[in-house]
Amino acid sequence: MGKQFHDSAKPRKSAAASRSATANRAAMRPTLLDLAVTACIFAARAAGADQSAPSTAVAGGGAELAEVTVTAQRRTENLQDVPIAIQAITGETLQQLSVENFDDVIKYLPNVTLAGNGPGQGNIYMRGLSVGPGTIQGSGAIGDFPNVAVYLDDQSAQVPGRNLDIYAADLERIEVLEGPQGTLFGAGAEAGVVRYITNKPKINVTEGTVNAGYAITAHGDPSSNVDAAINLPVIADTLAVRAVVYSDSRGGYIDNVPGTFVRQSTDGGIHYAGYVNNIPGPATALNSVNNNNLVANNINPVTYKGIRAGALWKFNDEWNALLVQSYQSMEADGVFFETPQSSGSSPQTLPDLSVQLYNPSFDKDRFENTALTINGRIGALNFVYSGAYLIRNVQQVQDYTNYARGTYADYYQCLSPSQTGNPGQCYSPSTTWHDTERDVHQSHEMRLSTPDDWRMRAIAGVFWEDYVIHEQTDWLYKTAPGFTNVGPPPGATSNNPNTRNDNEAFFDDVTRGYKQRAAFASVDIDIVPKTLTFTAGTRYYHFDNTEVGSAVSTFGCYQAGPPPCLNGALNLNDEGLKTSYAGFKSRANLTWKITPDILLYYTWSQGFRPGGFNRSSHYSSTLNYASPLAFEPDTLTNNELGWKTQWFDHRLQLNGAVYQEDWKNVQTTFFDPQGGLGNLAFETNGPDYRVRGVEVALVARVTDALTLTGSSAWNSSSQTNSPYVNDVTGAPITSIPNPYGQLGSTLAMSPPFSGNLRARYEFESGEYRPFLQVGGQHQAHSHSATGYVQNYDQAAFTTYDAFAGVAKDAWTVQLYCENLSDTRADMFTSSSQSVKAITVNRPRTAGLKFSYKFGDK
Repeated sequence: MGKQFHDSAKPRKSAAASRSATANRAAMRPTLLDLAVTACIFAARAAGADQSAPSTAVAGGGAELAEVTVTAQRRTENLQDVPIAIQAITGETLQQLSVENFDDVIKYLPNVTLAGNGPGQGNIYMRGLSVGPGTIQGSGAIGDFPNVAVYLDDQSAQVPGRNLDIYAADLERIEVLEGPQGTLFGAGAEAGVVRYITNKPKINVTEGTVNAGYAITAHGDPSSNVDAAINLPVIADTLAVRAVVYSDSRGGYIDNVPGTFVRQSTDGGIHYAGYVNNIPGPATALNSVNNNNLVANNINPVTYKGIRAGALWKFNDEWNALLVQSYQSMEADGVFFETPQSSGSSPQTLPDLSVQLYNPSFDKDRFENTALTINGRIGALNFVYSGAYLIRNVQQVQDYTNYARGTYADYYQCLSPSQTGNPGQCYSPSTTWHDTERDVHQSHEMRLSTPDDWRMRAIAGVFWEDYVIHEQTDWLYKTAPGFTNVGPPPGATSNNPNTRNDNEAFFDDVTRGYKQRAAFASVDIDIVPKTLTFTAGTRYYHFDNTEVGSAVSTFGCYQAGPPPCLNGALNLNDEGLKTSYAGFKSRANLTWKITPDILLYYTWSQGFRPGGFNRSSHYSSTLNYASPLAFEPDTLTNNELGWKTQWFDHRLQLNGAVYQEDWKNVQTTFFDPQGGLGNLAFETNGPDYRVRGVEVALVARVTDALTLTGSSAWNSSSQTNSPYVNDVTGAPITSIPNPYGQLGSTLAMSPPFSGNLRARYEFESGEYRPFLQVGGQHQAHSHSATGYVQNYDQAAFTTYDAFAGVAKDAWTVQLYCENLSDTRADMFTSSSQSVKAITVNRPRTAGLKFSYKFGDK
């Protein structure tokens, strides 16, 4: 097991106690922050005090809970009638909770976790189905595909290691479908689906919204945001357009503190230098590096900018077409983790929210998506075509200097007497990696469905997609002179055909992807009309996976002659990396509507995701183990008993599910540069796991003014087999610990309990509609990976939020405080950057938001 870190959830000292800031900011920030937080705490206390007050009607509300419609089954339905464990957060609720990006919304999804290194740099998991992510660098080339699909309307947007972080502007709702959704949503929806549903143009309607906000973050810089949406009729009864534009600048809160990196005799690869006598020794320009020119506070600001525009053309009462163009740019500087210890010669505990970076780091992530949807009728049948073309470009650079402590870096940074005939000499340990990724995702789907009021209803469709990932990852850790530069081998498909620069020690230049064809069908039969319904569906899929390119190392390239040196070059085109997978994944469901307000269902469903390739097959003579050249799909089978109920004249909703999920042939990532598995990251099919869990969600209108909303989840996971055996003899390997973990061990990123609860009190006072809201979220202990490789303890944490405001006519003003107790939540711990790094939540943030709505109601 990895080192443990037990105090990640404890409140820390103010950064002012451990670091300096400018005089003006030091003078102003405590006053602003204290005033805002005091106001929020007062509002929270007031909410609790007013809960027993006489109830009053809410304008436009009433006693009943509002109905929420979803399209989880490719039909428009009341959420309470859908026999799926589903959470839906409406656009109104997103505004109430001040949700802007996925980090904001995940707090209210108790069975969803995110493991990553910052915005758009992680994998989403549901129901604890995770073995832990691999590295972010190179994930597009070697990472496994996510087992939770992310959809922008009808466009799938999955990318290994990089969730599409869609800014929450002008959204109709976010739907979270838990459990396998392989029948209707296909590959990638193995464990569930996150769907961003945007607001569509409305015919003959003029309306718009404007939202603006300003916030201050404890120990960090201020933030500001603005977005505006408008819906305009262009041709009466025929054409309407809708557009939204947004800009959000979120202040940083991680500090880069002074540090000097000096080589040590304990460095894993120092033997390559051929000397140890003067290591450690005095820091020189050759064997050390400092970060004096990069020391700064709040180095991790992030900016979202985007626009989305759509046009809806109504040809007649039965046919219409919707064309939507989306563009978003996200730029995140610095890093979003803290490192507990310094990287100097004598490691010291670093201040709260601090790192030591020796090179600039940033992530630029842009996407554009064009989507066309055609709706119509063919006789009695409903017809839908949806096609989309998504392009995502990522350019990321990150400091990697701590890699010099590893087993292999000194080969590229030090020269031995046997190489030069002189005393051994090391050179600068300064290191970075650069990742350039371009994802192109084209998909087309056509489906027919019967009217919703038929006793036997059916939906059937065909699907085609072409998905290509172009990724070039460059590791710039070669600082010793005399090495011949490298380039791609002849005949290899290249995104960059050029010879690399003097610092390039290793690179991946890979084009990878798949083409998929699928056909699906689902039938609902009312055995007893409006009471007992049987559903059966299946999906046939056929994947053709390919990967070409090169993986090139400078190993063996010291004074190797004219460039490019190909001694460490691997031509993936020669590997014949092509696989095909085909099969069926199905679903069966029995729904019993005991009363109009009580629904009980049983679901059996299957999910899957495609396999992929490693750069090569790595053989360990010590273990008699060879990593596979290709890894296969894994599968998930779900058995679920759920209920959806409404009580007390629709003033209370109580929904839940009990489930067992069997995860087979699980794709597992290893990156173990310090251990017995080898330096290269690779994927393999590992153990099987079983997850058993319970989830409950409630919404209660306690009075006409007070609403309670809460949800929680309990999960218990267990490894049910261990394939860790000698490839030759079939006997268990004992030379190193089982990297998969022992039988009965639990999954990663899988807290046994998580939950949230919030109370909202809103009432009328003359022309004004004040509101108060308080909430809390709790997540139990978890660990970051399975097995022993990069497995860290992640402590439990609890955070609290408070909101207060007032609405009048079209105006709303809201004051909010998130993370009131300024808790450091350990969201994900990893050492994939060769240093223990803890991704933390945003510190206490207090803000003010203004909203204005106009137009038709």
